[in-house]
Amino acid sequence: MAVCARLCGVGPSRGCRRRQQRRGPAETAAADSEPDTDPEEERIEAGAAAVAGAPGGRGAGPQPPPRCSLLELPPELLVEIFASLPGTDLPSLAQVCTKFRRILHTDTIWRRRCREVLHRYRHILGLWQPDIGPYGGLLNVVVDGLFIIGWMYLPPHDPHVDDPMRFKPLFRVHLMERKSATVECMYGHRGPHNGHIQIVKKDEFSTKCNQTDHHRMSGGRQEEFRTWLREEWGRTLEDIFHEHMQELILMKFIYTSQYDNCLTYRRIYLPPSHPDDLIRPGLFKGTYGSHGLEIVMLSFHGKRARGTKITGDPNIPAGQQTVEIDLRHRIQLPDVESLRSFSELSRLVLDVRERLRQEQQQQESGLEEGEAGGRQSPQEPQRGPAQPGAELPAEKVGEAGGAEAAGAQPGQGQPFVLPVGVSSRNEDYPRTCRMCFYGTGLIAGHGFTSPERTPGVFILFDEDRFGFIWLELKSFSLYSRVRAAFRNADAPSPQAFEDMLKNIQSLAS
Repeated sequence: MAVCARLCGVGPSRGCRRRQQRRGPAETAAADSEPDTDPEEERIEAGAAAVAGAPGGRGAGPQPPPRCSLLELPPELLVEIFASLPGTDLPSLAQVCTKFRRILHTDTIWRRRCREVLHRYRHILGLWQPDIGPYGGLLNVVVDGLFIIGWMYLPPHDPHVDDPMRFKPLFRVHLMERKSATVECMYGHRGPHNGHIQIVKKDEFSTKCNQTDHHRMSGGRQEEFRTWLREEWGRTLEDIFHEHMQELILMKFIYTSQYDNCLTYRRIYLPPSHPDDLIRPGLFKGTYGSHGLEIVMLSFHGKRARGTKITGDPNIPAGQQTVEIDLRHRIQLPDVESLRSFSELSRLVLDVRERLRQEQQQQESGLEEGEAGGRQSPQEPQRGPAQPGAELPAEKVGEAGGAEAAGAQPGQGQPFVLPVGVSSRNEDYPRTCRMCFYGTGLIAGHGFTSPERTPGVFILFDEDRFGFIWLELKSFSLYSRVRAAFRNADAPSPQAFEDMLKNIQSLAS
């Protein structure tokens, strides 16, 4: 609401300008989520709704005689009158009195003003994934004051997975100019400079910097690289030289070369939520060995959950499905002392994998027998080895786990500790968990060579944290929910979300 008032010249623009220059996207989202009305304004809004929906406006009973003063009209009528006026008249109207100023800040007028002011770039609002080789990324385009701003979201510094996301502005569009809007590139350390945005198609757009010299630093490439390491990794070159120097040089080269040229973005949606989901789906930050922290989208698809990479690395690119959880097969962890043995955990997981393999063979065998016989009545339930199908209830998993074997109800915690020999970037993981399920994780060589899915354990700690033990790698990934408020990011339909997942995965292959 305050945004529209600024666009129309209403309200204390000087103070608003200072706020929009200083605040980031997280503060903007928080401010948007807080109530911006006082009780009087809420009463005005309720009255405006009544006027729009019912003749007579103020209910039954005798109507007061007509008044000559505009100030004495009911507030809900003033809302309708002011909302129909040209935007150029509103600044003068707001200076008449306090009552008019308050009315001009109501949400009804704000929505109409925004529809008039926002130009063709309103279509780029929402979440996007940049095409930066295997690395991907997360861009959030929002209205912020007098601008449309594209904020690039980055994971926290490794291994602090519970820390808030970092963000930096990449471009901004001036809202006040309708026909030939000014686009500015914000990348680099020399301030805003001339840029360009091209809307390729409905769910795709590209950006280009027209003054790439603003990306350069006076000390040359060496100073740029050291500054980038401090900002992106929180450490100096000497601190991390021995860990992953070659990877860092490659990442920096791709990152800067893409922003020096044209960069394409493709729309992504947040996963839809259902009442029977294990936890609320969304974006999570996860640890990936020497690759640091990456952003993963957790979504639910019936009896399965999937983690899709929004950011990637040289081994597994962005867009690939990093983990898949089979919610039909719950694993009961042993007591803490037994859990410290990696061989015991491995036995439990491999038992489930073998059970699944046998079930699949039995199903295929049953289908072949049915096709060969050809006489079985469709009403007759199929008997034989195919009966224990893929949707085996969790409580019947047997020795591998289940609600009855667990002895703990969902929501109750059970002790958890990593087995000896399992590596973890973050030792500050929760020591209790709610439940565990069988899952598979995607591993591959450099350049996504020889990809394969290997067994693992999905550990649900709480509503905002989960983990995954990669059995073959003997490593543990901890994931923490991204708490940023993303606007204009909901999928228009479940099918649109599924199509988006298929699209980003096909681009990563």
